[in-house]
Amino acid sequence: MDSHKIQIIGLLAPSPQKPPIPMFSEVACGFPSPAEEFSEELASLDDIAISAPAATFLVRAGGDSMVGAGIYPRDIIVVDRSKTAKNRDIVLAVVHGEFTCKRFLRSRGQIILRAENPSYADIVISEEHGFFVWGVCTFNLHRLSAC
Repeated sequence: MDSHKIQIIGLLAPSPQKPPIPMFSEVACGFPSPAEEFSEELASLDDIAISAPAATFLVRAGGDSMVGAGIYPRDIIVVDRSKTAKNRDIVLAVVHGEFTCKRFLRSRGQIILRAENPSYADIVISEEHGFFVWGVCTFNLHRLSAC
């Protein structure tokens, strides 16, 4: 398991009526593109990241086992408890009574929880693990600047 615990921040509270955030169509992450091609619409982060508000929780990541998937220590993960885990989803699971965030793999009737860091071994689930999927991780929020 990760050396740092996952911290459940809590259930999402309904957003007070705030003005939507301007959202531009695609921006180039390769070569620059002319600015006049951007169109603006209005969006809410809730509309983008939340499909089932009553079943959605925010979780703070601990440890470095998922850095290969872009989840770093202290990131905030959006977890949807209404979704059923599918093969290759990233999930928040309970193993031996502890939370862990891992890649969910189902192969030949076996369930494997895989870290996205080669320093961590797979967790091959068996009956003695007391395993269940708590929710499916749908989005990750992490700071890009030092501010």
